Amino acid sequence: MAYTPMMEQYLQIKQNYQDAILFFRLGDFYEMFFDDALVASRELEIALTGRDAGAGGRVPMCGVPYHAADGYIARLIEKGYKVAICDQVEDPATARGIVKREVTRVVTPGTIMDCLEEKRHNFLVAVVEGEDGYGLAAADVTTGLFMATRLPGREELLDELSRLEPAEVLLADTPSSRQLTGTIKERLPKTAFSFWDAAAFTRQEAVKNLEGRLGPRWAGSGLGELPGALLAAGGLLAYLAATQKRDLAQINRVQVYSGSQYMLIDATTRRNLELTSSLRDGSRWGTLLWVLDHSVTAMGGRLLKSWLERPLQDVHEINKRLDAVAELVADNLKRDELHRLLKEIYDLERLASRAVYGSAHARDLLTLKSSLAVLPALQKLLLTFKTAMWAEIVRELDCLEDIRNLLEESLHPEPPAGLREGGLIRQGYHPEVDSLRLASREGKNWLAQLEAREKERTGIRSLKVGYNKVFGYYLEVTRANLDLVPAHYIRKQTLAGAERFITPELKEMEERILGAEERLVRLEYDLFTAVREKVAGAVRRIQRTAGAVARVDALFSLATAAVKGNYVRPLVHTGTRLLIREGRHPVVERVLPGGEFVPNDVDLGEDTRTILLTGPNMAGKSTYMRQVALLVLMAQMGSFIPASRAEIGIVDRILTRVGASDDLAAGRSTFMVEMSECQVIISSATPRSLILMDEVGRGTSTYDGISIARALVEYIVNRIGARTLFSTHYHELTDLESLPGVKNFTVLVQEQEDGVVFLRRVRPGRANRSYGIQVARLAGLPEEILKRAQEILAGLENRRQVTGVSGREREPAGEHKTAVWGFHPILAQLAKLDLWQMTPLEALNTIASWQRALKQDYGQPPARQSQTGRGV
Repeated sequence: MAYTPMMEQYLQIKQNYQDAILFFRLGDFYEMFFDDALVASRELEIALTGRDAGAGGRVPMCGVPYHAADGYIARLIEKGYKVAICDQVEDPATARGIVKREVTRVVTPGTIMDCLEEKRHNFLVAVVEGEDGYGLAAADVTTGLFMATRLPGREELLDELSRLEPAEVLLADTPSSRQLTGTIKERLPKTAFSFWDAAAFTRQEAVKNLEGRLGPRWAGSGLGELPGALLAAGGLLAYLAATQKRDLAQINRVQVYSGSQYMLIDATTRRNLELTSSLRDGSRWGTLLWVLDHSVTAMGGRLLKSWLERPLQDVHEINKRLDAVAELVADNLKRDELHRLLKEIYDLERLASRAVYGSAHARDLLTLKSSLAVLPALQKLLLTFKTAMWAEIVRELDCLEDIRNLLEESLHPEPPAGLREGGLIRQGYHPEVDSLRLASREGKNWLAQLEAREKERTGIRSLKVGYNKVFGYYLEVTRANLDLVPAHYIRKQTLAGAERFITPELKEMEERILGAEERLVRLEYDLFTAVREKVAGAVRRIQRTAGAVARVDALFSLATAAVKGNYVRPLVHTGTRLLIREGRHPVVERVLPGGEFVPNDVDLGEDTRTILLTGPNMAGKSTYMRQVALLVLMAQMGSFIPASRAEIGIVDRILTRVGASDDLAAGRSTFMVEMSECQVIISSATPRSLILMDEVGRGTSTYDGISIARALVEYIVNRIGARTLFSTHYHELTDLESLPGVKNFTVLVQEQEDGVVFLRRVRPGRANRSYGIQVARLAGLPEEILKRAQEILAGLENRRQVTGVSGREREPAGEHKTAVWGFHPILAQLAKLDLWQMTPLEALNTIASWQRALKQDYGQPPARQSQTGRGV
């Protein structure tokens, strides 16, 4: 089928970009055709029209204005599409035949430069599966951040992907990689996937790409010792080179990192603790980041989020941050001055990357200039600080005076939004610009004088000089005055109410004016691009300074949170003790009215390694447990914490089993999810870990639940030795206090005639009631149901006292023999005792401890009656 030459050109280019929507530049518009037009018109909600394509007839077409394309592209990327931008690469005015066009960039979810959230990285992540686990490389082209690591297993890979939240995951185009996408999609359902030529993920190609992009510097990064990470990094660079089609100078070094540098926080724990995303709606509100983020700059916000997600394990580095925060907390005036200066600094990282990309406009560079102008004052202020981290930051801070002076001297202070309109270059920067401006200005003055002169000479008071792109300059006369038009006027255009004329003198001046203006616009554009390239050439210096400013802002944010929240500096050490006095949950405290939150203590790691926490629902057990984890995390990220005093022995990872949820899509029940999370905990925890386990076993029968919960506690205590908070409604577990390092704690309640009052105070001891009916009353259950529940409960408790059998649940008869030892923990202990190895004193002590536990759980036993009815 024969199409027009332009449509043939379109189809030939589109053939190489089948997985992208092709934005085809035609004049002042980007046009889309065929299926691309159908998709784009639907997704962008723009009009679908048609275009004559020759013998092929009319084909579907839609379009967007060239100057507004960024917004439309961002909307398509957000919906998961890729966009190939096909530009005119020669001047249409001088082109012979069809204007030459090429794809100048492919925009993907991981490479978009505009319309992004300021305080979040936009990561493109490449993943390679190898014999040593998984290699991962991540790049944010908007900031130049480029990182790589090795992950030992699939679960670690998924946890790291969950932390990075990549916009796009890149894999080699192989069957095994395509199978891996299914696993990743389960964890990251909104992430886009791209597949690239597997040859780019070979060692030879990877080394070539790394050397081509980073030069010899990459060899000293340690990347060569991580084969999988090396392949991922090389493949990622190959993909960027092919899709972005430009020198990515902002990517100039690779950071190799490992899990041992940071506290490990898996995806489940990150979700349960609501670090950066709330369980309720996924927003930042109600998260730890929401509480701590007082950053002023976008760079500082991104760095603070990274600090929160990757708390340190190095005590020296933690204390350097704490020292810096302490200096700011102690000096209100310096903190206020720092806030004032930071408010004037824009996103240096992304501005520099836009300059490298060639997408920065004059207004972007003026924003960069105004930001750089603040740096000398910032440097002067930072020199007044004393601690080590501030000194490090000052050494990193380059005031970039040469770049600021260049921008000050070259750019017009009020440039237009576009780059092809002139008005970009400051007067006095370039002599030819000044002379062309003078010629243009004098020509326009001459036109004004011509208009006044012709009005006077002809007597036509309504005569005016006008201009349009088709006819150039003209003299317009209304129909009522046509009889006064001089004979030497040459008619050019007839309108409904007027005629337009030209004169030889006017056309001569038009050539001079338009020629000067055309040369001026072209010259100003060339001068601007030269200035932009000089800025791009300083990208490493700008990035280094941006990193320093980000650290300043992140420290300022932590100091501001400390002052606003009345936080204290924790003592962080290499021991194992975890002591917090009057700790408060940072998020709950902020949400509640002032003074309502009840603080609590915790002391783990010396005499007590495991706390068994009992108490009714709604009493605050979960809040208390999460609070401990959050305060430890805050301390190790270098933050002050809400408490009156704290000692934090380094925690290598936080592991949580809290909440209840089905995973129906994967065919997993609540209990299955619960057990899977328990398996991760016991297989990952070390003696330096912090474990939170909330109501383990409630997803199955009582006996199964008690048995599993008991076995887990015993395993953690005897085999792992991690610091552990274990909350439960199974009061039968409280006898585990006999294990070394296990202590019972309970959340206090106050009983009243019409219900209970939750005191929110955690104290040593055990709860012997669950107060479920009282909680149901608070929830508003009808009184009829509550009354009946009370009757049933009384009957069950009476049966337990008479028979010694728990009224919670009666096992099926066939299972009785195997379940009887699990009916009560004391029976289980009795069954395990080796009586022949015990001394009489040990036996008596054991029986006495059982008696105390039974009395605490069930009160004094009823007096046994004789056959005559008298007590024996």
